[in-house]
Amino acid sequence: MTPGEIITEVRALIQDTRAPQRYSDAFLLGFVNQTLKRMVMLRPDLFALIGDISTTANTVLQSLPADSMRLIEVFQVKDGSAVTEVSRDMLDQMAPTWVSDPAGTPVNFMRHVRNANRFFLYPRPTAGIVLVGEYAQTPEDYAIGDTIDLLSDAYFTAVVDGTVYLAESVDDEHVNSGRAKLFQDSFFATLGASLQARSVTDTEEGAMRANEVV
Repeated sequence: MTPGEIITEVRALIQDTRAPQRYSDAFLLGFVNQTLKRMVMLRPDLFALIGDISTTANTVLQSLPADSMRLIEVFQVKDGSAVTEVSRDMLDQMAPTWVSDPAGTPVNFMRHVRNANRFFLYPRPTAGIVLVGEYAQTPEDYAIGDTIDLLSDAYFTAVVDGTVYLAESVDDEHVNSGRAKLFQDSFFATLGASLQARSVTDTEEGAMRANEVV
């Protein structure tokens, strides 16, 4: 899936295929990139990236890479043991000196509830420790021929709908006719439906309920 392929479909839907075209490729490309950034806000799980996360030595408070939108999971120390999620409130109550305990290899991580791009490690890491984790990556501004590699091709129609909504919103006629809202509603419905489907595909309980319905 590339922005160029999305723009081709968008032009067909907004009837802008013949010269002179109302909107340039560059103009529509801006709407494609806007749509992707709206999607990561609504569904950060769709832009999940698993990779290395460098740590800052001798401090419990850690930051995700600059391109992150929010933390999803910390799995392990690279080439080492698992890192388990715990409650910061629990650790504060049971071991209030944890923030000043000697540095070592982290065994626990805690989310920063007020900052999705930061997290805590216990014990604070020594120099050179790298974690393996998962986080939602903010989409880059793609060029027209770039491959949108973070997002599954299954969401092609959602990106098209979101882009058409933005393009039609420029024109008062389409806002007043409700055409822009039609595509906006389809955009939200697709993202919502795929999230609901996870309760069926990602859990045993959901799969059992689905089989009962069938």
